[in-house]
Amino acid sequence: MINIIVLQSYKEFNNYSFLNENTFYLHNSSVEIDGLQIWGSPYPPTFFNWAFNVDRGKEIEKIWKDIPRDTDILITHGPPFGILDQTHSNQHVGCEELLKKIYKIQPQYHLFGHIHEAYGIFNTEKTTFINGSVLNEHYEMVNLPITFECGGKT
Repeated sequence: MINIIVLQSYKEFNNYSFLNENTFYLHNSSVEIDGLQIWGSPYPPTFFNWAFNVDRGKEIEKIWKDIPRDTDILITHGPPFGILDQTHSNQHVGCEELLKKIYKIQPQYHLFGHIHEAYGIFNTEKTTFINGSVLNEHYEMVNLPITFECGGKT
């Protein structure tokens, strides 16, 4: 089993000593596992007053420009615009700049959460998008974890 961690604040992660060899913290960084390139980031576009918020447009685009072109699995805190990002008020709150980058690199999978009420799976020809939020908007655990198999390249 592989564990990948995204935390709400840097304060939670000031000591790497609790990690084992199967746990990775991805902070605008990547790891290769079984030949798969996995890149992760905790940053969503600004949404209320939550941790890791980055302003939309040029500021968040600077983060997404560093996603490697050979990324197989992309893990971000928030969704891309228009894909599993709709709130109960029917507002799409995903990131436009992230969507542009995904169209360029076409990862096999994009895993995210953040918008709890948009839990689910959406497939395109090239990418499977998974909003794995197990909590609803009231922070009650109502959804089952989503599992999937992604064969390695080695």
